[in-house]
Amino acid sequence: MTGRATPHYCPYCGDEDLYPEADHARAWRCAACRRVFAVRMLGLALPEVSP
Repeated sequence: MTGRATPHYCPYCGDEDLYPEADHARAWRCAACRRVFAVRMLGLALPEVSP
C-alpha cells in the first residue's frame, strides 16, 4: 500500500487540523488534541443474497 487514506477530521475531538505522522506508517496527528491515529480500510460489507 503506497498511499494514505486522508481523514477530514479527528475522530476524537472533531478538529480539522491534521498532519501526517512521520514516525508511524499511515498515521495522522491532530494538532488540537495531540492524538495520533491511523485510518485503515477493512473491506466491504456486501449484502447477503438469498437463493
